Amino acid sequence: MPLLIVVALVWIAIHLGLAGTTLRDGVVRRIGEGPFRGVFSLLSIVTLVFLVWAWKAATGALLWVAPDWLRWLLVLVMLPAFVLLVASVSGRNPTMIGSGEGGAQPPRGVIRVTRHPMLWSFAIWAAVHIAGNGDTAAIVFFGAFLVTALAGMPSIDAKLARRDKNTWQALSAATSIVPFVAIAQGRNRLVAREIGWLTPGIAVIAWIVVLLVHPWLFGVAPAVL
Repeated sequence: MPLLIVVALVWIAIHLGLAGTTLRDGVVRRIGEGPFRGVFSLLSIVTLVFLVWAWKAATGALLWVAPDWLRWLLVLVMLPAFVLLVASVSGRNPTMIGSGEGGAQPPRGVIRVTRHPMLWSFAIWAAVHIAGNGDTAAIVFFGAFLVTALAGMPSIDAKLARRDKNTWQALSAATSIVPFVAIAQGRNRLVAREIGWLTPGIAVIAWIVVLLVHPWLFGVAPAVL
């Protein structure tokens, strides 16, 4: 368990202490964007491998047992997480300011809902697994991803603001971190046709497949049939 805590803290430090701070800017100026991404990716992969290994080796104390109704609720909550994930990788993300992929284009699709759909999908995934497992090892393991995802949103925002202040101001004025807040405040509107049917369709299929293979892959059934 102590090793798991240490590795989890290393994971958080890499993603919050390096990726989204002025330290990153200084490193990029020294070695370049490409080499930085390569080193960062390598560090992330190595740390992730150790994090999974430490979690499997840890002996956590059971704090609660999720009742059947909660397990089914958590299964349903995972569906919007899949939708957010598929939508985040299938569309062009205007938050990629300064990386050669973004620009001053207006937000479209799921970005109207939240400018961080992928991080929200990870946050939901982590929170669902914390609630479903109920032991201290799972809290540390999935908590590392939950903290990284939630704290990573304002961290990324700050990084984007440093890269291109004008473009960032336009983007932040029309979008929100919390889903649907910009729409509720009248700063944007939901345009379903921009998301289409393919994205939620793929998400539903992926959700069903993961639900079916979860016991085989991870040895745990998400819900009791």
